Amino acid sequence: MSRALPLLAGLGLSIGAVGLGFLAGSDHLEGARLAARWTSRVGLPLFLIAYLASSLHQICRGNLTKALIRRRRQWGLAFAWTHSVHLVALTYFLAIAGTPPDVVTILGGGLAYLLIYLMALTSNNWSMKKLGAKWKYLHSFGIHYIWFIYLLTYAGRLGDPQMSHIGIIGVGLLVLALLLRLITRWRKKSSSEKR
Repeated sequence: MSRALPLLAGLGLSIGAVGLGFLAGSDHLEGARLAARWTSRVGLPLFLIAYLASSLHQICRGNLTKALIRRRRQWGLAFAWTHSVHLVALTYFLAIAGTPPDVVTILGGGLAYLLIYLMALTSNNWSMKKLGAKWKYLHSFGIHYIWFIYLLTYAGRLGDPQMSHIGIIGVGLLVLALLLRLITRWRKKSSSEKR
């Protein structure tokens, strides 16, 4: 798997989501809303690849999962790229719609973006060595906080009859991903205790 593949996937998905959003919208405002929504959605699979790479490799060792582990940083950077495009699309939509976000959204989303960019900036060997145990804490806390924000976002769709199917799929994927991580962590811990 090429080092550039994850980044090209992130670039293609985010630009495609913006373009399709504006094409599918009935007017400019609707197009901007769809672009903001769809740029977030295309980030989810990239996030899940980075989130599950290690767990998938523990469950099914093979060339594909080995490649995912080897390129996990690139998948994380691809996610950071798609979410940067999402931030621009969302900001643009809110500006032309004249609806500023509430304080909770700004603080919760702002922390998520701060963590995304801190993890992206420290996704290298030099930062791992320099930060030591703090690096692992930052990346572990950061990825789970982003997971939580995604979960809240998709759970918010469950009450909307037109969007409930999206909420069910999103919540289902995120809960399944967390369970997979917990199960593989438990299996790894129990096997190391038996040695």
